[in-house]
Amino acid sequence: MSPLTLSAHAKLNLALEVVARRPDGFHELRTIFERIDLADQLTFSLGLPGKIMITCDHKDVPCDERNLVFKVARLLMEKEGAQKGIRVHIQKRIPVAAGLAGGSSDAATALLGLNRLWNLRLSRARLIHYAGLIGSDVAFFLYDQPFAMGRGRGERIEALRIPHRFWHVLITPKAPLLTKEVYQLYARKFLGSKSSAGNGAFPQLTKKNDNVTMLARSLKSADISLARRLLFNDLEGPIGRLRPGLLTLKTRLKKLSAEGVCFSGSGPSVFVLTETRKQAEEIAVRFRRTYTQVFVTQTA
Repeated sequence: MSPLTLSAHAKLNLALEVVARRPDGFHELRTIFERIDLADQLTFSLGLPGKIMITCDHKDVPCDERNLVFKVARLLMEKEGAQKGIRVHIQKRIPVAAGLAGGSSDAATALLGLNRLWNLRLSRARLIHYAGLIGSDVAFFLYDQPFAMGRGRGERIEALRIPHRFWHVLITPKAPLLTKEVYQLYARKFLGSKSSAGNGAFPQLTKKNDNVTMLARSLKSADISLARRLLFNDLEGPIGRLRPGLLTLKTRLKKLSAEGVCFSGSGPSVFVLTETRKQAEEIAVRFRRTYTQVFVTQTA
């Protein structure tokens, strides 16, 4: 059988509300996901029976049992009795540990790729079940939708019918942040005192629950001016405590674009929702002098 190559897209969190700490140690979230055209490429080919081989062109990506693609293959072997082996090469284009769900997207793409290559004929519901066992963001990428609302740990997905495409400039500084560390700091210092959420340290003018709904509506109507004002990420507080330089970057971006600047996930990636591609390109040029990971990207 010929090799199968699939794209694994990154995501942005246009809104990320941390609702509460869950009994299982995770956090209850409400988030709006956007799939963007920045993507890894995964190439699948059959291997020796029962064997899993992962290769990657990025030195910081583990290729053993720590890799989520490896975990997906092993899970399907165990749960579905798959006997065929697999070789997967990951061409990495999404920055690693950047709040863009590159690993989760690779895992979702592995579920889709192995389902086809191994002829497992698993339903989407079954694939979503396995996605939940692998990670919180994985399920979003199985819906083949550019926008969705995520609830629970982020695994409960509701597609949002938004027909428009939006442009962004995305900057990922080389200032690694551990998701677990960011959430732990949020739980200690910020959860339960959320009066200044919505725009980091700036007072929020409406309830955040309203902001999530209003943001979804503004995206549906392509009201970019309103959408830019409604972007928020509850994790900005701990991100700023752990990496103060990232707040400096956000401030620099806001001087150029006034609004529409937000962190994605647990950082360190910062993005701007721009009015046009030209505006995104103009901002990107300025920051490529300082940062090596600067992307102009759009909804995919």
